[in-house]
Amino acid sequence: MNFLDIIGPVMIGPSSSHTAGAARLGRLAKACWGTDPLDEVTVFLRGSFAFTSKGHGTDKAVVAGLMGMLPDDERIRNALSLAREERFPYRLTTEDVDGAHPNSARFSFLGKNGQRLDVVGASIGGGAVEIQEIDGFSVAINGELPTLITFHKDTRGVVAAVAALMAGREINIASMTLHRRARGGVATLVTELDMNAPPGERLCTAVMEAHPAILRVASLFGGGNNS
Repeated sequence: MNFLDIIGPVMIGPSSSHTAGAARLGRLAKACWGTDPLDEVTVFLRGSFAFTSKGHGTDKAVVAGLMGMLPDDERIRNALSLAREERFPYRLTTEDVDGAHPNSARFSFLGKNGQRLDVVGASIGGGAVEIQEIDGFSVAINGELPTLITFHKDTRGVVAAVAALMAGREINIASMTLHRRARGGVATLVTELDMNAPPGERLCTAVMEAHPAILRVASLFGGGNNS
């Protein structure tokens, strides 16, 4: 049992799951999208996230996370008004999905160029979160380590190319998980790295160029569920 399991996360309250977890989830979902220009992100709150949203400040927290705020950021209380001032293009709604985690949300991103991305994640207790799906692919990303997500055409050589690139840069791979829905379609490769800092733009560009089948790369920050 770690320290946070006993006293809970450093956060703006009132709830570790509905407020701190929601902020972390929004921040991690936005990291999956990356830095591409955003036209709109629609957040579909599920379960108790939907029913207790305003009472626990889940609506404010999830928007704050999308805007890059950490769970202990005092601006969370005013996140919705700040989003309006900064013209951050969000929309909040709800959806009922059988079997969904009670503290979960789906983030539907739409880019200026028409690109779309759907991210599903949950606040799993004590401020901890998990990304569970990316564009329909089942994943399990908790943000504990710096992570690269590679979207690519399902063809041979992609995993080897990414692994070789990391080896050439003396970056140790903590885990690699490949997800695909159908042979020859689009696949995702989730690579957790032993690094002291998030994968930077240079590394992401190098991964993009590592194999012609790679379509897009997202970089997720590490540092545990406090990041």
